[in-house]
Amino acid sequence: MWDYITDRVIKEAEYIIENNLTVRAAAIHFGISKSTVHKDVTERLRSIDKNLYVEVRGVLNKNLSERHIRGGLATKNKYMKNI
Repeated sequence: MWDYITDRVIKEAEYIIENNLTVRAAAIHFGISKSTVHKDVTERLRSIDKNLYVEVRGVLNKNLSERHIRGGLATKNKYMKNI
């Protein structure tokens, strides 16, 4: 794998872990697509740094399990603004 891709993957993973963020938030921060970030941290990272991959996977799994709660809160806030 090319060096610049390896560097990008590690930076994305560390950013997600440090800030407990979603793939979408990391994509916005780095100015790349969600698909690229997702592929980087779920596929490429596994072959680069297994320990970092496990940590990122933990954050992503937590975000996945809380997704429905965040969606509900967003909907609630949307309708509260209209009152």
